[in-house]
Amino acid sequence: MENILARFAQVAARPLDYAKQWKQETGGRVIGIFPMHFPGELAYAAGALPMVVQEDDEPVTIGQSQVFSFYCGYNRSLIDQALRGEFDVLDAILFGDHCVQLLGTADVIRAHLPTKPILFNQLCSILDADWAMEETRGTFRQLWTELETLTGTKIEEASVHTSIRLFNCNRSLIRRLYDLRRTGEIELSARNMQHIVKSSMVMDKAQHTALLEQLLSGLVHAAPKARTVRVFLSGHMCHAPKPALLDLFEDCGCTVVDDDLYTGFRFIFADIDETGSPVDALASWYLTRSQKVPCPTRAVKGLDWEQYLLDAVAQSRAQGLIILMAKFCEPHMFFYPEIKEAFEKHGIPHLLVETEHEGVALESLKTRVDAFVEVVGRRAAAAPVARIGATV
Repeated sequence: MENILARFAQVAARPLDYAKQWKQETGGRVIGIFPMHFPGELAYAAGALPMVVQEDDEPVTIGQSQVFSFYCGYNRSLIDQALRGEFDVLDAILFGDHCVQLLGTADVIRAHLPTKPILFNQLCSILDADWAMEETRGTFRQLWTELETLTGTKIEEASVHTSIRLFNCNRSLIRRLYDLRRTGEIELSARNMQHIVKSSMVMDKAQHTALLEQLLSGLVHAAPKARTVRVFLSGHMCHAPKPALLDLFEDCGCTVVDDDLYTGFRFIFADIDETGSPVDALASWYLTRSQKVPCPTRAVKGLDWEQYLLDAVAQSRAQGLIILMAKFCEPHMFFYPEIKEAFEKHGIPHLLVETEHEGVALESLKTRVDAFVEVVGRRAAAAPVARIGATV
């Protein structure tokens, strides 16, 4: 088990190294995908390796002059990696209109890598509009055609169905890990869970799925733990929180029982229909997933992110909420006041942590987390875990 977790950690830490090795071994193409909503199933069906492009740990240097200082750390890191030549392994980059900053990032990369194919597919942002289904079908038909041209491979429907089944299997295995951790049957740290999901974004799905099956077969039940507070992590819509930050929460007495992080449950919770038209299945997947786990860049009438979080905290039997907000992430910032008001109204402790590519001052943050844990512990001792509009 430790060897498998170490492999996931290695890929999560050096995703482009994995892509280079895969390319050398297979001779296949590597398609970089910017978050958050594009599926990799079509690229995989064409024989390519779809990988979600990750922020790296290097300081932003050469790219600093090409980007506004108020861009989030993820976008600044992407531009810096591109200018450092790190994206040479990528045969193409796929992205959509997830935020204004990402559009600007794609423009900068396109200007500096003029021979790199950059495929832009605009997905509708009003998910329950009357015209949303047909427009989304058109988007995925366009993507299908573009990937065929790029790879020189005709993408057969049967290959897409096979790809969808494999990706669904991978997601279901990770969800199984989430279920076991949520109930306390196994002990996986927040760092380990992030490595598992992040490596899934990068590795060949067949390889990753085989390792997941081995991991699940070798897991043992967790021993009773010393008393800690159960917390739900929310936020970080595009990239992974620093592992040291996740370690800090647990060192301060938190047990992360669930999350809606992008490099977490948000990435793996929704499967794609394995029957019927693949284009229809992809469109339905896109239009429904953000209605179940809300995204601040998508709009659905009557859907409140704060109520979703209240329900999610209750369902996971968490005692508090920690929100990880990337600095300058405007879509997330716009929703925070409603979330804050809702959790204060219901008396559920929450902590807002603003993160940055250059890191967080962990010592000063530790004081805040210690205080949060103490508040959660006192409230838990005074009252049972709140269950807001949810059945546990």
